[in-house]
Amino acid sequence: MSANNSPRELIGQVLKGQGLIGEGQIQEALGAQRKHGGLIGQHLLALGSVKAEDLNLGLAKQAGLEAVDLSTLKPSEEALERLDSGTAHAFGVLPIRMEGDTLIVAIADPMNVAVLEDLRFTTGGDVRGVLGDAELLRKLVTESYGEEASLKDAIADAARAAGEDNPEDAAASAPVVRLLNSILHRAIRDRASDIHFEVFPNELRIRYRVDGSLYEIEAPPAHLAGALMARIKIMSDLDIAEVQLPQDGRISLAIDGRPVDLRVATLPGIAGEGAVLRILDRSAVSLELSSLGLETRDANDIRELCDLPHGIVLVTGPTGSGKTTTLYAILSDINDPGTKIITVEDPVEYDIDGLVQVPINEDIGVGYAGVLRTVLRQDPDKILIGEIRDEDTAGTAVEASLTGHTVFATVHTNDAPSAVTRMVDMGVEPFLITATLEAVIAQRLVRSVCPSCKDTYEPDEDLLRELGADSSELQGAQLPFGKGCAECFHTGYRGRTAIYEIMKLDRPLREAIGANASTAELRRLAVSAGMRTLRQAGIHRVLEGKTTIEEVIRETMGH
Repeated sequence: MSANNSPRELIGQVLKGQGLIGEGQIQEALGAQRKHGGLIGQHLLALGSVKAEDLNLGLAKQAGLEAVDLSTLKPSEEALERLDSGTAHAFGVLPIRMEGDTLIVAIADPMNVAVLEDLRFTTGGDVRGVLGDAELLRKLVTESYGEEASLKDAIADAARAAGEDNPEDAAASAPVVRLLNSILHRAIRDRASDIHFEVFPNELRIRYRVDGSLYEIEAPPAHLAGALMARIKIMSDLDIAEVQLPQDGRISLAIDGRPVDLRVATLPGIAGEGAVLRILDRSAVSLELSSLGLETRDANDIRELCDLPHGIVLVTGPTGSGKTTTLYAILSDINDPGTKIITVEDPVEYDIDGLVQVPINEDIGVGYAGVLRTVLRQDPDKILIGEIRDEDTAGTAVEASLTGHTVFATVHTNDAPSAVTRMVDMGVEPFLITATLEAVIAQRLVRSVCPSCKDTYEPDEDLLRELGADSSELQGAQLPFGKGCAECFHTGYRGRTAIYEIMKLDRPLREAIGANASTAELRRLAVSAGMRTLRQAGIHRVLEGKTTIEEVIRETMGH
């Protein structure tokens, strides 16, 4: 790192100063960044304006780091001995040499110099970073240390080291640090969205949520629970001594050389304190509309909604159904210099360039309705409300729409027509709903068939009978399923895809809402106007070979 505190030169200007790109290419990449988010260097690469090795050199110069050519480099044994295999694999770093008492390590992301602080803590000495190619770095770590040590080995080391130490002392021990790093690394490698640490009288249970389902992993002995919780609290800057009240925090770290955020929520229980860590890995979630896997008709409908000059668009579904990802993708699609976008969220999950993002904090009285009234004085064009959950927030959303803003928001209902009833229940007059609501998008996430073990079968009569009227398209069709393999943890599924029910308000629907029509009547009118229900959308995905009929039935019960 450079020693001075002067502002860092922008990477575009660094590359321009080296004669690698011109101003026109910078502006083109900036335009792509404003539209899609992400790092400008990645857009320069995607546009073919710069080579990967040249970008790496520019990023090194920007960050004040030395760039090294890993293809000709042989790490010294002395340096390798200063860092254990688990940490090297988990952090995606490679010790390459010693300079006096300073360990020189290669890292892949110049924006992630915070990893050097973690390494100083782990090694107990001074550490300096140099920049190397990410792919070569991963290869050299494996060549130098062998394959990553198992979680079982990390558990055994931590169990021996912790012994009878109090949790706070044990949390600072290298084996416990390595164990938690291994747990986090494995969770992210396995595409987990959450990590559950659950404490029982004689047991510590650790579970990962992958593609919406929970999987238990090999857990450390119960006496390590306190040390692991203390380490989690240290990393998320929480009060270690407070074990009777829930706490919320955030951890930023590097896994395999890429930055990942973890949202931490602790919860006291009768047997001890547990925690859930939500993994916010921007590299694993595409926040672009084009990457949601939308069918053509759904993509066209949503893009029309992006261009609305005013009105309310609601996205609805249960917790974990991908509502926030859909909304971020919509905002990314309309994110340009001519549009002022403000989001009000609880909490802000992903930091997106070009958006003004405001976190809610009910503990100090910063609630949705109050923040929204302030936001309206900031001259926005588009507003995202994380959730409409009460009359004040709903009323402010309506007010924003009536004064010429486009409002995107989530509500918790089972399907699109029910969102109208929910707004009425929250005290919004039906005539105001008809004047402001433009569309409701209901969605679910269904697990995708694993491509590595995918096979097909012909459905039997019992299955078709269970589907009722929706089964006609499946007669005689070959339906996909996964046989189960190592790639999908023998579940037959890998990844998830969304199914959508999009209800656009036309005149008959508005008249029905104004007349206080039932949810069933709104659904009938929407279907007659062309709305495809969640069940129908799911069956389409089955016929495309994307998911299984069992998944669709499970996620669309009652539809």
